[in-house]
This record gives sequence, structure tokens and C-alpha cells, in this order.
Amino acid sequence: MRLLFPALVSILLAINLVACAAGHDKDETADYSAKELYDEAQAAIDAAEFQTAVKHLESLEARYPFDPFAKQAQLEIAYAYYKFDELDQATSAIERFERLHPRDAHLDYVHYLKGIINFNRGQGLLDAWFPRDPSQHDPAVLEQAFNDFSTLVRRFPNSEYAGDAHQRMIYLRNQLAKKEIVVAEFYIKRKAWLSSAKRAKAVLTRFPNTIWTKRALEIMLLSYQKLDLSDLAADTQRIIDFNDFSDIATTIDPDNYETLAPSAL
Repeated sequence: MRLLFPALVSILLAINLVACAAGHDKDETADYSAKELYDEAQAAIDAAEFQTAVKHLESLEARYPFDPFAKQAQLEIAYAYYKFDELDQATSAIERFERLHPRDAHLDYVHYLKGIINFNRGQGLLDAWFPRDPSQHDPAVLEQAFNDFSTLVRRFPNSEYAGDAHQRMIYLRNQLAKKEIVVAEFYIKRKAWLSSAKRAKAVLTRFPNTIWTKRALEIMLLSYQKLDLSDLAADTQRIIDFNDFSDIATTIDPDNYETLAPSAL
């Protein structure tokens, strides 16, 4: 009996540990309704617990795929991933929603969120501590964000998101123009006058009416003068003299505008 006692104790301890582990792994939301899962996700979003929110929303969609809350959950998942800085997952989620619901009444928000995601995609890991000028971000990403906002403004001019999107477009267009100006001035330092003229001209053709319009014309004027293109230089000078550039849109800081969540729909 003495030999059996230690073995019996070990077995009882093992059973207890298994029971505890099973209790620890139990899903407390297993019996939740779709609405209860949705409410839990909303509470997690409000508390900035976005990973938890994603878990509840994905559970909702998996358990109740035909419930009206499941469709809303698909939008919420994209937003939660965006807030959690998981931008690839956010993009996948929002594009999936667009494929599944191409005629949805909230497509304006879909384009808006796509723009917001791409707007933030150009930022690196260190930007939170050492912020870069947005013009130093990947121009392809900035242009994609601009196009997303442009689609929203063009297709849904009366959307509640259109005003914010338009302001961000102004901001992005100025940043994209600035990037061209930086490159043009680099060519000036290298006395590559033809390249500097082309870059400055690109500012006028691709990004018209930005705060960099006058600087682009000045670079073109200098470049034409250095290239002995007197007629083009004279035309450029007349444009500069004729305009005061006071009506050109200024840079808008997008942080002054609200990024609306899908729960506001």
C-alpha cells in the first residue's frame, strides 16, 4: 500500500492539472449570441484592445455567418487591424468586404478606410520616435492613398467622409509635389539642368495648384536659362509675373481631422 500511495498522489495531481488546464482554455464566449460577441468587440475597441476585438469579431463571423452582425463585423475587423497597426491584414479584410459586397451602401467608408490604411502604410517602425517628413515616404503608397480618397470623393461626393478625404488629398498632393521638388533641387546641385527642368515640370502637370507651384516655375526658369532656352525661359518668367499664387491650396495637417470608425455607420 505504501508503494501505491505515491503513484496515486501523482495520478490525482495529473488529473487536477489537466482539469485546471481545460478550465483555463475554456472559451467564455462559447454560448454568446452574435449581438453579445459584437458588443464585446465594441467594448474592446473602445478600450483600445484591438487584438481582443479581432478575436471576438472573427468568432462572430465564423459562428453566425448569415447574421446581420456578421457583415458589420467584416468592416470592424478591417478597422481593428488598422488600429492595431496590422496594415496588410487590414487591407486584406477591407478588400474582402468589397469583393463580398460590391453594392453595399457603405462602400464610401470602404474607400475611405483603404485610403487611411495606405496613408499610414508609408510610415516605418521608427517614425513614432523619429518622425519623417511624409514626402520621404514611398511615393507609390502616397499616390495609392490619394487615388483611394479621390475615388471616394468622385463616386460619393455627399458622403460624410468626403470632406475629410478631400483635405487629405490636398495634403498628399502637396507632399508628392514636394518630393519632386527635392529631386529637382538635387539635380540643380549636380548642374543636371535638363533633369531639373523635367522634374519641376512634372510638379505642374501631375500635381497642379500645390504650394510648390511657384518653386517649380522658378526651377524651370533657372534650368531653361542655364540651357540657353531663352524662349522657354521668357514664357516661364511671364507666368511667374502674371500669378501671385495666393489662391493655391495650403498644406493641411490630416491629424486635425477625425478618422471615423465603422461603428459610426
